[in-house]
Amino acid sequence: MIGKIGKVAVLGSGVMGSGIAAHLANIGIPSLLLDIVPKNLTETEEKKGLTLEDRAVRNRLAAEAVEKLKKQKPAPLAKKSNVDLITPGNMEDDMKKLAEVDWIIEVVVENLDVKKIVFEKVEEYRKPGTIVSSNTSGISIEAMAEGRSDDFRAHFLGTHFFNPPRYLKLLEVIPTKDTKPEIFEYMKVFGEDILGKGVVEAKDTPNFIANRIGTYGLLVTVREMVKGGYSVGEVDSVTGPALGRPKSATFRTLDVVGLDTFLHVAKNVYDQVEGEEKDVFDPPAFMKEMADKGWLGSKSGQGFYVKQKGAQGSEILELDYETMEYGPRKKLKAASVQQSKQAKGKAAKLKALVYADDRAGELVWNLLKPVLIYSAEKVHEISDNVKAVDDAMKWGFGWELGPFETWDAIGVEKSVEKMEADGETVPGWVKEMLSSGTTSFYNEEGSYYDRGDMIEPVINPKVINLKTLKKDESNVIMKNAGATLIDLGDGVANLEFHSPNNSIGLDVMQMITKSIEEVEKNYKGLVINNQGKNFCVGANLMMILMEAQDMNYPEIDLVVRQFQNTMARIRYSQKPVVAGTFGMTLGGGAEISMPAASIQASQETYMGLVEVGVGLIPGGGGNKELYLRQLERLPEGAQIDLQGVANQVFESIAMAKVGTSAQEAAELGYIRPQDGISVNGDHLLHDAKQKVLHLADGGYQPPKRRKIPVVGETGYATMLQGAKTMHFGGYISDHDLKIAQKLAFVLAGGRVPKGTEVDEQYLLDLEREAFVSLVAEPKTQQRMQHMLTKGKPLRN
Repeated sequence: MIGKIGKVAVLGSGVMGSGIAAHLANIGIPSLLLDIVPKNLTETEEKKGLTLEDRAVRNRLAAEAVEKLKKQKPAPLAKKSNVDLITPGNMEDDMKKLAEVDWIIEVVVENLDVKKIVFEKVEEYRKPGTIVSSNTSGISIEAMAEGRSDDFRAHFLGTHFFNPPRYLKLLEVIPTKDTKPEIFEYMKVFGEDILGKGVVEAKDTPNFIANRIGTYGLLVTVREMVKGGYSVGEVDSVTGPALGRPKSATFRTLDVVGLDTFLHVAKNVYDQVEGEEKDVFDPPAFMKEMADKGWLGSKSGQGFYVKQKGAQGSEILELDYETMEYGPRKKLKAASVQQSKQAKGKAAKLKALVYADDRAGELVWNLLKPVLIYSAEKVHEISDNVKAVDDAMKWGFGWELGPFETWDAIGVEKSVEKMEADGETVPGWVKEMLSSGTTSFYNEEGSYYDRGDMIEPVINPKVINLKTLKKDESNVIMKNAGATLIDLGDGVANLEFHSPNNSIGLDVMQMITKSIEEVEKNYKGLVINNQGKNFCVGANLMMILMEAQDMNYPEIDLVVRQFQNTMARIRYSQKPVVAGTFGMTLGGGAEISMPAASIQASQETYMGLVEVGVGLIPGGGGNKELYLRQLERLPEGAQIDLQGVANQVFESIAMAKVGTSAQEAAELGYIRPQDGISVNGDHLLHDAKQKVLHLADGGYQPPKRRKIPVVGETGYATMLQGAKTMHFGGYISDHDLKIAQKLAFVLAGGRVPKGTEVDEQYLLDLEREAFVSLVAEPKTQQRMQHMLTKGKPLRN
């Protein structure tokens, strides 16, 4: 019987090892982080009079790695205090502690001989039944287990995380021929349900799935760049979002990964394959020269790009790989690039580039064609099916479409015809698929082609897909331009926003009200969730700005009043409302979430009231809701420090503090202890639905309207004094001070004595009046305009 993994040992405290320990800490699992014992003292250690026998010296590598976790960007820790769950040690004094853990994961240097030595030591101390795995990016798992006992081999497998472990979704799980099936299945479930990963089963082949295809694709791109005489910047201008890839495209990605790491991964395949494939995995001379010079990318300060200060300020220069000198960045200009930008939908965007008869089209076709063919050649060697390859590339490399989904998007028949016209050999199984009348790797139901059949994918019941549900029109309860109410089954409905950027406009507010009315009559409860990029980035700023520029302030007042009333409808709904938040949950997005009976947040929820960035304060009840939440956090019977609570809320809103994870949002008071956090974002809607059912089955009753104690005039003066001090010190502008004055007045409850108890509507009226008065300010309108056009705040 497999027990619960309650404690882990991570062997190797480098970037990857410490990152895995941080990810474990984020989900509440303590770990030992062990590394080798240093052979020499540092200058600091010598000055302290330490010796090589001192514990502080012997644990130095792991201890330094733990300290670095607190400062790294992007942050590996969901909140800084999680670091307390990581215990640093060393691989001489602390190996006996391996008997206390349930999982041992090796993350040492990528050298087979070194790994085998480590596993020999592990076997001395691990208790029978303990799971052991390697995080290798491509060394044979079978080879690592040679010489180990039967019990070790039965509990041994590969678990390949992608860097950074907190943010990249892919976990490749690689069994050996001796891995117990139940251990393999347990780790797949543990990876998905507990670690929150997208788990793909990989075969024990060089670089497994994602690194095999991804490294091939990058090297093919470099080859085509040199062959066609393109520049580094030109290639990146069409191999990023234009192809459904991350903004970092090709060479910025290599700079982030590190050229040394990339060359190592490439060599791993090069050493194990033959023929034409071996040639591709042999990087060009200029890349090796870059490595020799130490031009490794971001970690060394320069790589394919370098940031330099010039007459116009800092600028990013690109490498000329022929002269090995840096110059201005270039972009590939062609008609197809513009046509792709203007096209609607992923398939249309790709086709505009792939089939274009210009310089951009030639590059894209010549780098995409070999990747598609290679993926088809290797699919059954490295994985079980096309879906595993597609999932690995989406989850590990951030591709919007995997290779076979890309092939479907550009048209399999048309592209195969073009490939063969170029003299390419398309794998026989693809030709057989087309001959059988199947013209795509996937059908509309999501089944995929494999060995002559369409295979229905195994879908975890915790994964609910709104797009799939809406295909059956009977699941659509009602809809308008901004949102759709969908039947999730079991008496639960879901309100999905689909307005531009999921912003809150009149249509969304109307649907919230109608949805709650429908749910109160016919359902157990409501989830507010969508499956876009972000939960909600706030109110429809364009609508507010247009009304302000027309000086239509009564209309703005009416809209804000309606927004407040809608949020009150959520708070006092007779049936439980659960907000399933994820991604950006900012401004109005936070205001929609806080009145809900409960929040079920994705681990990667970025929540905050950020209206000061556009010259405003929250207008939909956010000030009042955050103030109430801070009051509710106080222990029952504790003496209330009203001023302390008000100051804390004032600081959070005035400084636009954002929780950069659900755990940080909880520290700021946006998420309460009774709310939930889903580590796996794919399970968020399921978890939110279960929360609705739990509340409903427990006899849910909405909160009672209450009087709220405020700090009044004296508290207003205290908050304002803090803002004036910052203004005097030059930290905030005149307009920032004006916004702070309005915010302090609202939170203080206006001109009333300290301790006065006011009702919610009174505070909402103060909030609305302040909001509308700030909208009328020219500098606020400038901030709004700047945000809409530039996408970032203006300090004026």
